[in-house]
Amino acid sequence: MDSIDKKLLTLLQEGIDIEERPFLAIGEKINITEDEVIDRIKKLKESGYVRRLGGIFDSKKMGYTSTLCAIIVPESKIEYVAKIINKYDEITHNYIRNNRYNMWFTIIASSKDRIDQIIREIKKEAGILNLISLPSNRLFKVKVTLNLGGTKNA
Repeated sequence: MDSIDKKLLTLLQEGIDIEERPFLAIGEKINITEDEVIDRIKKLKESGYVRRLGGIFDSKKMGYTSTLCAIIVPESKIEYVAKIINKYDEITHNYIRNNRYNMWFTIIASSKDRIDQIIREIKKEAGILNLISLPSNRLFKVKVTLNLGGTKNA
């Protein structure tokens, strides 16, 4: 990843404007072409730096439900288990913590039944015995933007 990729990632975290050619506008901000923006995003996705690009919606208002899950994964199986979890479109975050329950992930799905199904499938395929599911009771939204570009505006 070079400095242009870092600037691009910093800008993408801030959001993509709704306009006819949003990648052209992004390219103009960091002095690259629209095609280069698109190519770099593809490469960043292929290399795993970008998981997805998309809008953020109020899932509760749309009738969805969510839960935060925590599991105990031996260090030697972290990548294996992460691949199992990350194959579900309903998984929005998956991260490692320095704790006995060391892998945490969130599920947002159309129903509690679907969440329960995903949890059963993950436990079975990954061989997980202990899984804590913490459904949200109250929403706290925290926005985190990592400045990878070294400047305030990329």
